[in-house]
Amino acid sequence: MTLRILAVSALVLGLSLGAPAQAQDASAMPVTTVDEIIVSARRTEAPIWEVTRGDSTLILVGAISGVPRDVEWRPEALEAATRRSQRILFPQEGRASVADVLRLIWRIRTVATLPGGTTTADYLAPEVQARLETVMADQKNDSWRTNSLMILSMDLMNDHAGYERGRTRTAADIIKKAARDARIPVRPVGTVRGDEIVDSLITAPPATYATCLERALAAAEAGPEGAAIRISDWRARRVPEVMAQPLEQALGLCWPWGDPEIAPLLRRQWAEAVQTALGEPGVTMAVAQLRVLAEPDGVLDGLEAQGYEIEGPAWKANRVVAGSSGLSSSQ
Repeated sequence: MTLRILAVSALVLGLSLGAPAQAQDASAMPVTTVDEIIVSARRTEAPIWEVTRGDSTLILVGAISGVPRDVEWRPEALEAATRRSQRILFPQEGRASVADVLRLIWRIRTVATLPGGTTTADYLAPEVQARLETVMADQKNDSWRTNSLMILSMDLMNDHAGYERGRTRTAADIIKKAARDARIPVRPVGTVRGDEIVDSLITAPPATYATCLERALAAAEAGPEGAAIRISDWRARRVPEVMAQPLEQALGLCWPWGDPEIAPLLRRQWAEAVQTALGEPGVTMAVAQLRVLAEPDGVLDGLEAQGYEIEGPAWKANRVVAGSSGLSSSQ
């Protein structure tokens, strides 16, 4: 339990650590054609889309978390494309003050345990509780029954579903290092205030996380094999299959993406940042969680609704997008 409490605190602390790379004037960078950048990016094993408006090109990189370091994929091409881009967009930064973090630590029991002696059975449908009992049957004691649904969801994903939080090497990690080394300008798509983060964690009713727990339970039932399939689908650019995996669905419905206060802000900031990038000359590379791009009414759906031609893999089932067949030739 102590480790899980520390993990919740790290959610706030970690959001504030993403220091941007030092900016460099884009006009001082070597001239590279857009086609060269696109070709380089598409050689990597990650879903990538290209959107163009006039002299502005946006490369969207769909990243997933929990990719172990020992998983082989092709990050070198992504590094090359990063070095040739004029600017890089990254996910939001959290700006949590020391006071925000101390307030969370002070109230951590509110986050970590259910209120008033209640148990999971008070918040879950009987059939869901029965499935949970089966998955947790190997636990040494019954303390999990009083864990908050958010903490229990983390346990299910980490301990039963094969989700790795540490020892990972994601597309975001690759791009951030390459951008820093090449002094490419990096900026977050927005910020979230620490007081908003803390309030969303300590004031949300326990039932807020019931759907998150149900998805995390499905991921636990799928086990590490399900997590491995998710990564394999991502490497093969099978985006609808990734989105359908129980673990990916759980991550999309748990904090912060399932938070009724924080999630709309995060999605709105991404939509606005994409529009801004399409008004800037040159090539902008944006690395975002795949679910932000490919979910219903997500970034890609929004661009499509505005009439943009999107080149890249299909992001919805039974759908082929312009240029998707060309991706296979660069694998």
